[in-house]
Amino acid sequence: MDIREIHVITQEIHQISGVTVAPPAVRVAACAVLSNPASGHAASGTLDMSVAESFRIGEILVRRCLKTLDGRKPVAFGKGVVVGEAGDLEQGAAMIHCKIGLAIRAGIRAGYALIPGNAKRGGPGTTIDVVLGGVDDGWQYDAMDTMEIRIPGAPRSDEILLAVAYATGRPNARIVGASEETVRTLVDRMQHDSKDSS
Repeated sequence: MDIREIHVITQEIHQISGVTVAPPAVRVAACAVLSNPASGHAASGTLDMSVAESFRIGEILVRRCLKTLDGRKPVAFGKGVVVGEAGDLEQGAAMIHCKIGLAIRAGIRAGYALIPGNAKRGGPGTTIDVVLGGVDDGWQYDAMDTMEIRIPGAPRSDEILLAVAYATGRPNARIVGASEETVRTLVDRMQHDSKDSS
């Protein structure tokens, strides 16, 4: 899979809703526009290449992100992919759900939590919201965020747009949500009640 372009998008947020963000919150995404040699074919026999290439390209994108962060520690990460219209969505899913997470974690030497990822199909200029979640704790509400990505002219019908993102946290985060334990207790109770009513 040849790389046609690499884009690095940085958001440095100094103020939100009239309130100063100190230190500024930073989101950074590195995006690769790739040829999709399997475009025009169903994904069944073409996924191995996407999986293998995702790690190699992921390492490149991670380096670009971390260089831009310049020593600032990310507390959130995410990944996303847009498959050109001649491709199969599973070709994109194979790029973000199998091996790229190894590169994303290795770059920051952290990452116990599941890395949020989403895939879609679309033409040039398609927007994707890369979902961000906590690096070591998927229940870290202050890390939950999104970063909107759009690359003009990409992906073409026979291309894939692959994105890796990190963030230093949601700007001025201040909500408190249910704990994992609370949610597990609630779901266990609902499942128990459902069995009793059967």
